[in-house]
Amino acid sequence: MKKYIAELIGTYALVFFGTGAIIVNDISNNSFDLTGIAIAFGLIVTVMIYTLGSISGAHINPAVSIAFYLKKEISLKRTLFYILFQITGAILASLTLKILFVNHQTLGMTLPSGTVVQSFIMELISTFFLMLVILGITEQKTIQIQSLAGIIIGATVTAMIFTAGPISGGSFNPARSIGPAIVAGNFQHLWLYILSPILGALVAVLLWKFLKAENEN
Repeated sequence: MKKYIAELIGTYALVFFGTGAIIVNDISNNSFDLTGIAIAFGLIVTVMIYTLGSISGAHINPAVSIAFYLKKEISLKRTLFYILFQITGAILASLTLKILFVNHQTLGMTLPSGTVVQSFIMELISTFFLMLVILGITEQKTIQIQSLAGIIIGATVTAMIFTAGPISGGSFNPARSIGPAIVAGNFQHLWLYILSPILGALVAVLLWKFLKAENEN
């Protein structure tokens, strides 16, 4: 149960501070714009990895949990409960933000700025590289590199939001999109932000397995 609660807390923090930054930016006339939003997401990911990584692995992302299940590192039961608690944390965070910013309509939800195809591809490619970085870092045997995992993964999220943010909203995480969508009552294009990150993460695992197998031979 401790692992599940850790995932709930981590995802709550991600959505509260990440989408919270979007909301505050909206109501303060773009006071820190995309740069501040990207940094907010990246920093909170970094902090949660270092805070909760030793307890649950700090997936805080259903796509990551599903990918680790495919990699046979966690059981189906743990995967399903991780996803349940991640989504619950995201919804609770969005509910908190709704109470704090009652007049804000979208609550930082992700919506395509360009075409649906653009956003789908952007989310898929971004999540692919995010998962590839996670796999590469978590399998490192040197303590020095492992100790930098939170910083590297957080920096990856920040960099990707700079590129994907203006097009797809920069989610890379089904829970991050589900929470605001449910509380705002706007499910437009939500399927995109569920399917695309999961596919991207799964492709990353398959490629990683291939690369590792080639390397071993």
